[in-house]
Amino acid sequence: MDLHSELILEEYRESLPVFKQMEEEVLATLKDVLARNGIVVTAIEARVKTEESLSGKLALKGSKYTTLSDITDILGARIVTFYTDDVDRIAAIAEQLFDIDWDNSVDKRKLHQLDSFGYNSLHYICKLPNYPYRFELQLRTTLQHAWASINHDTGYKSGVEIPREYIRQLNRLAGMLEMADDEFSRIRTEINDYRRRVQQLVQNGKLDDVSLDGDTFRSYLQAGPLDKLNKRIAAINQAEIQEVPLIRYLRVLKALMCNTLGDVDRLIKKYGDDAYRLARHQLGNTDIDIISSAVGLQNICIVCILSTGGGKIGLVRLFDVLNGHNSQNDTLAELTYEQASSLPFMKKND
Repeated sequence: MDLHSELILEEYRESLPVFKQMEEEVLATLKDVLARNGIVVTAIEARVKTEESLSGKLALKGSKYTTLSDITDILGARIVTFYTDDVDRIAAIAEQLFDIDWDNSVDKRKLHQLDSFGYNSLHYICKLPNYPYRFELQLRTTLQHAWASINHDTGYKSGVEIPREYIRQLNRLAGMLEMADDEFSRIRTEINDYRRRVQQLVQNGKLDDVSLDGDTFRSYLQAGPLDKLNKRIAAINQAEIQEVPLIRYLRVLKALMCNTLGDVDRLIKKYGDDAYRLARHQLGNTDIDIISSAVGLQNICIVCILSTGGGKIGLVRLFDVLNGHNSQNDTLAELTYEQASSLPFMKKND
């Protein structure tokens, strides 16, 4: 290594605390901004180039650099995303956070080389305020990152001659992964569009146009269709309502032949009053002061089962779905059946 490179290396040693501080600030800034924007990523990482690595670089290209500040990758940061379109979202955020050296930044995704999939990263050369040195920010997807690692492991880019048969096979796989990357983003976009359409239909009251599934059921519940019933039940004992997830009732509603949100809505309206009457029998002689937000929907399901002749067997099946198979469900079904036995909706035909 010549004297010029030795001087750059000495500057590196003196500036190492600065690069470490930059590393901490870059990581903290990126993690904070991604969290605030609700962007979930596979990894956020950063590293300061080791002295050994820098020495090797200077031995090969030392004459290219005047000072240490000319070397833009002493500090390198990488964000690995799940989706290709998140790369662009994060890039836009980075452009607001940092000063971008556009002349030295490169979007390798635009090179369109046949064997470039694993190297299709977006590389920004960035600068933090109040620091003399630049750093490199690399953005790529999980599949791109995995493929780059595989290529590195196989020595594909090492300069070692590899038979064309293997190169062809690797390029075919790279093409398949690139298609998969694009398809994941496309499917996510279509799912998000579907959810927005569902939310709009729910808001407009067009519930018969919405099939019942996990996503649509959650959207429907956000409108609070059971709030009024739950508050009536809570008023029996002046009880507090404890919120619990209701998604486990999806299987029950499907079994009760609810195929659309309209079917669910009609079920609630049809059996809501009887569900309240059942709750009075369950709670009236107790001092229970905390009830689950599932009480209204559970009683609706109970009333529906009993009023359509499902009897104790139907109740056991209900509790098996909600609580898992166990012997206590038989006891609970017997108690519930007894509580409902005097109510007008009851059909004793089991």
